Amino acid sequence: MQEQTTQVDPIHGLGRKETQTPSRRYVLSCRWCRGTRMARRTWWRIAGRAKSIGERCRSCPWETGKHHATYAAEPSAATHPGTVPIAPTPPQFPHQDPFAKVKDEVSAITERIRRGVCSDVPALSWAATYFFRKGAEGKRFRPTALLLLASALSQREGVAKEWLVADTLPPADTPNDVRRRQQRIAEITEMIHVASLLHDDVIDKADTRRGMSSLNEAGGNKLAVLAGDFLLARASVSLAALQNTQVIQLLSNVIEHLVTGELMQLTSSKENLTSLKHYCDKTFFKTASLIANSSKSIAILGGHPEDVCNLAFEYGRNVGLAFQYVDDVLDFVGSAESLGKPMLNDLQSGIATAPVIFAAEEFPEVVPLIWRKFEKEGDVEFTLDCVQQSQGLERARELAKDHLRQACAAVDNFPDTDSKFAMECRAALRDLAECALLRQK
Repeated sequence: MQEQTTQVDPIHGLGRKETQTPSRRYVLSCRWCRGTRMARRTWWRIAGRAKSIGERCRSCPWETGKHHATYAAEPSAATHPGTVPIAPTPPQFPHQDPFAKVKDEVSAITERIRRGVCSDVPALSWAATYFFRKGAEGKRFRPTALLLLASALSQREGVAKEWLVADTLPPADTPNDVRRRQQRIAEITEMIHVASLLHDDVIDKADTRRGMSSLNEAGGNKLAVLAGDFLLARASVSLAALQNTQVIQLLSNVIEHLVTGELMQLTSSKENLTSLKHYCDKTFFKTASLIANSSKSIAILGGHPEDVCNLAFEYGRNVGLAFQYVDDVLDFVGSAESLGKPMLNDLQSGIATAPVIFAAEEFPEVVPLIWRKFEKEGDVEFTLDCVQQSQGLERARELAKDHLRQACAAVDNFPDTDSKFAMECRAALRDLAECALLRQK
């Protein structure tokens, strides 16, 4: 007998019914290591389509991650006596570097940002372009995801050459081409993201960012705050030029969410400091809202129906949350060199992240330390020891993996397409989600 459950995401999540059907046996080939094994795989029905829950690859060198696999059905007399069961066979695409897929287009957007944030005031130009200079741009994860998403929902077979060159249209002018408007979303998103980093570094008194001196360290707090405000102003001009009220509302809400999330972090009650739900809500506002609403904006500008726009939102939301939960783990297990910032940065800033909240469930003596924000001598070291002895890091990884699976499920539910390029970009979106999970910096 089939069993139904309904899951609803805590922050703007889509409710969905899932029906479990009997397990079947498959030959799986890991897309990371190409290893083949036999495994039980449970199939679910989500929104009327067959989906599978990924399993850890037993032969793959990667320590984390539920790897996507290509699969083919093995004959099973138990499920189909006398027949070979037919398994859904998605298109086979080799594992690819998702960043390379849109590298030229992202570079064109970055070049346009460099030109667009220049000012007649030399100090402001220097500050505004501080994290857009060559070698200081960072991973550019968000514009990569947004451009892949735009192509994944398109029927085009590739990206036109003119789109790989920086748009010369002034920020206040409205692009006529859909792809150029979607590029504007990637541009706006990156400017909002960098502005939030500049402001966060001032609040957190950070002295390093992306392996270099933070702007507040190099130029002072006032210049860093003003440069962040300047980037938000330039992003607002580009946003208004799109002349789409729904998109303007979505990305305006993001700026409100950034402030809300920061205040939730600064003014939490004792109960909220140890509440996982409060932490997840704050993480959505501070981190995931930007890529979630930007992803939805990409779909809206592409002229897609509401259900597809919601799937785009779900992809961005889940990738954004997974990205932050992995960041929480790396703060404990990474290195200062790879992270581009000091280890245990959150603890030393008085912030209890997911691994600490999970550890506090096993070690209640950590709770008073969370309440006083690790201010006393020895608090950070004691908390670190408790986290390492607990299941906190593993549970945080599992939380990230769960959101990874939800992100990939959203891509799986995109409308059918005959475009091979769109299918390749959907595969790249899944690979990008896994990159967020497996990253070391």
